[in-house]
Amino acid sequence: MEVTVLGRIGYDLYSEEPHVPLPQVRRFSRYLGGSSANMAVGLARLGAQVGIVGALGADSLSQFLLDFLRAEKVDTSHVKTAPGFLPSLAITEVSPPDRFPQVFYRRDPADTQVDLGPADLEYLASGKMFITNGTSLCASPSRESTYLAMEQAKRARSRVVLDVDYRSMSWRRPEDAGLAVRLALPFVDVLIGNDLELKLVTGAETLDEAVALLRHAGVPMLVSKMGELGTRVCVGESEVFLSPYKVKVTSTIGAGDGFASGFLYALLRGMTVGDCLHYGNAAAAIVVSRLSCSEAMPTLAEVERLIETQKARITPTAQSSSRRPHPG
Repeated sequence: MEVTVLGRIGYDLYSEEPHVPLPQVRRFSRYLGGSSANMAVGLARLGAQVGIVGALGADSLSQFLLDFLRAEKVDTSHVKTAPGFLPSLAITEVSPPDRFPQVFYRRDPADTQVDLGPADLEYLASGKMFITNGTSLCASPSRESTYLAMEQAKRARSRVVLDVDYRSMSWRRPEDAGLAVRLALPFVDVLIGNDLELKLVTGAETLDEAVALLRHAGVPMLVSKMGELGTRVCVGESEVFLSPYKVKVTSTIGAGDGFASGFLYALLRGMTVGDCLHYGNAAAAIVVSRLSCSEAMPTLAEVERLIETQKARITPTAQSSSRRPHPG
């Protein structure tokens, strides 16, 4: 495998009735969801060899999720079965361009039952890149398994990526989520988070302060997602900023997973940070122009076609650490 992914495989229901409030919606479509699973599908569609490690139940919905992953050419040979547990469920209202409230069902979900053995840890550390997320740290035994996997991947010189992926319903207190990620930082090569998440991890009041603290902590590459303002990447003393691509929004759910898939694919292929941002922005733009997360993930041809049409309009801006980009 080029890339191994550890984390949440979930079940999503999206409203088929645009602009109808969620309590009144009667018709839904079902999809594979979960940040880790979405990224695995996204990377596979772009052409990477991807394997995922997680836990599902012994139920028919879990079987649908496994079948979907396999159809997308994601290796599921290390996905565990946790009898008596069910995959998490997310239900989403679709009211574009800016209203997509969700209801999550995450009481003892199957993904928290990942208990890795030596063969699983060896598998996760075998690729060029290992990806996991903060939700995997919310409960035992997945918390301990995630720390062990990160440690082993780091030792094996696999590039370790941690997406903060903060979901409030998975944590007793926000501070607990921040601490769990801070404890993982010594193993992290690439940290991905939005404004709220990076401030949560550091306890900072502003994004700039959070970025400064994480750089001081020695995070080699920090990817700061700023929504409609764009994305900036900090590597060493340098920063690169890129504005978002412009598309008609259908659903913003999954934009972050789409961005991560495109950005990490380009990083895996050895591209410059500026080009990685273009691939991330293009993938995110395509996802938000469609409904759902997993099935909205683009192919490499679609991403590169969009880059051709928009790359000339926006170019990466490189700045030193003494000059923070303040877009807008």
